[in-house]
Amino acid sequence: MVEALVLWNEPNNLSHWNFHLDPDWKRFSEMVKLASTAIRKVNPDVPIVLGGVSACDCDFLRLMASYGVMEFVDAVGVHGFPLDWNHWQIDAWPDRIAEAAMVCGKPVWVTEVGVSSFGAEEVQVFGLERTLQLIRGLTERVHWYSLYDLPPTWPAETRHKEAEGSSYYRHYYLGLIKADGNPKLAMSHFPNDGSVGFCQWFHFEDHRLEDSVAWMKEHGVQYLRTGLSWADSYRPNATEWFDRQMAALEPFKVALTLCFTPAHLGVEEHHTSPPRDLNQFAEFAAWATERYTSRMESGNQPTAKEVAIQ
Repeated sequence: MVEALVLWNEPNNLSHWNFHLDPDWKRFSEMVKLASTAIRKVNPDVPIVLGGVSACDCDFLRLMASYGVMEFVDAVGVHGFPLDWNHWQIDAWPDRIAEAAMVCGKPVWVTEVGVSSFGAEEVQVFGLERTLQLIRGLTERVHWYSLYDLPPTWPAETRHKEAEGSSYYRHYYLGLIKADGNPKLAMSHFPNDGSVGFCQWFHFEDHRLEDSVAWMKEHGVQYLRTGLSWADSYRPNATEWFDRQMAALEPFKVALTLCFTPAHLGVEEHHTSPPRDLNQFAEFAAWATERYTSRMESGNQPTAKEVAIQ
């Protein structure tokens, strides 16, 4: 079941929102407001979460609050990877969460937190145990990133790729399970009591979907964050894949992230570009809300592409 809709992913990260096209994030904030309004018209009860803020950046949250965004969301998602990327130490987690809650006046969900095994699997074990020790009880949701390593033949979602050096390659080592299916040391340290969920992105027609579902059910996982790509909605058979993914994830409480601009609808032709028409993202959000937060009626639903071009 979908327990919340998350609007975008790391909008303060150049790899997810091309902010040279929107340097003050005013277009982004307006897009969130329009999408939230569209969602509420379809389903006024589904919680709306502001897309996970990279590095738990409270200055970005202050900016969003100044634009009135907090009036349109029910919670705020934050991300943190202090052992791999962020310029703060792991022990700062409680203070970061407290500041985010004070700034936004909303519940704070940790929608992504993780530690790579890039240097050593033992580092990931330490990071998992210490992170959970620090933030459990401070937030309603903790989504560990991630269950599976990124396959080495897939590109990581980042702007400058290999030029980023080790920062880029760390993306491939964040799972508890290697890309070949073998477990890492940290797997046996992941709690099986349902208190911690995962953030696991599924690519279009991802071969890992069924195995991920089986592992999570076997290990007592109760909630999950994943996404539907607006850009993917223009692929052939997109709705069929979306339906298959969401049906497989039905046993879990899903925080469903909506993000990524279809290139042909962007200010620039790139999935991180702001859309030329902000209402088009709102239309996609309304479509996803109608289809996946209410009972599906087979054969009677329009495709995402049909809705987007109306």
